[in-house]
Amino acid sequence: MKILIIEDELALGKSIAAYLQAENYTCELAPDRKTALDKIESFDYDCILLDISLPDGNGLYVLQALKENHKTDGVIIISARDSIDDRIKGLQLGADDYLVKPFHLSELSARIAAVIRRRRFSGNSLLEAEELTLNTQARTVQVNGQPVELTRTEYDLLLYLLTNRNRVVSKHAIAEHLSADGEGLFDNYDFIYAHMKNLRRKLAGAGWQDRIKAVYGMGYKMEV
Repeated sequence: MKILIIEDELALGKSIAAYLQAENYTCELAPDRKTALDKIESFDYDCILLDISLPDGNGLYVLQALKENHKTDGVIIISARDSIDDRIKGLQLGADDYLVKPFHLSELSARIAAVIRRRRFSGNSLLEAEELTLNTQARTVQVNGQPVELTRTEYDLLLYLLTNRNRVVSKHAIAEHLSADGEGLFDNYDFIYAHMKNLRRKLAGAGWQDRIKAVYGMGYKMEV
């Protein structure tokens, strides 16, 4: 899951990122509104943490830009301003939640998980594909009730395919999803092929009938 942290307090931004990375999120930082707008134009995020007091303007403009571009990224406003007007305006512009500084990082993590469940999985933490079950809260995968041990990248790849079930996802989209700030994007997609091969091998070894189909010249599709 990719998180964008829009926060001009560098120490706080890094602290949030370190905590969430330990929770198995991929995090990117944007210290100002311009950087944030460039990032949301180029990438999709599972959740955006938005400080509305930014050095180059009100962060609520980021919400407006998301709305105008029909983006579905989840948004949690994190602000020292506990103004009811700010809360109302933020929620009206499409924010999912509002958290006032200072806050406990464990609470922030719980709110992020709740936003992602609502946005991506209709409030459910269990995703199922025939005999396969993925638990987004526990980050576990089972086939016929038996656990399957996956690496973090294999888990993220499986979750991405399940989220986009019955849709073709391009190799570029997969590479972007698995990478932070473009890291890992190469001239070829050998790293995707390697992770895909390992994922399919582990699932097949647990007794799952392979439903991940390669679509020539395009990408992959999970048919469920």
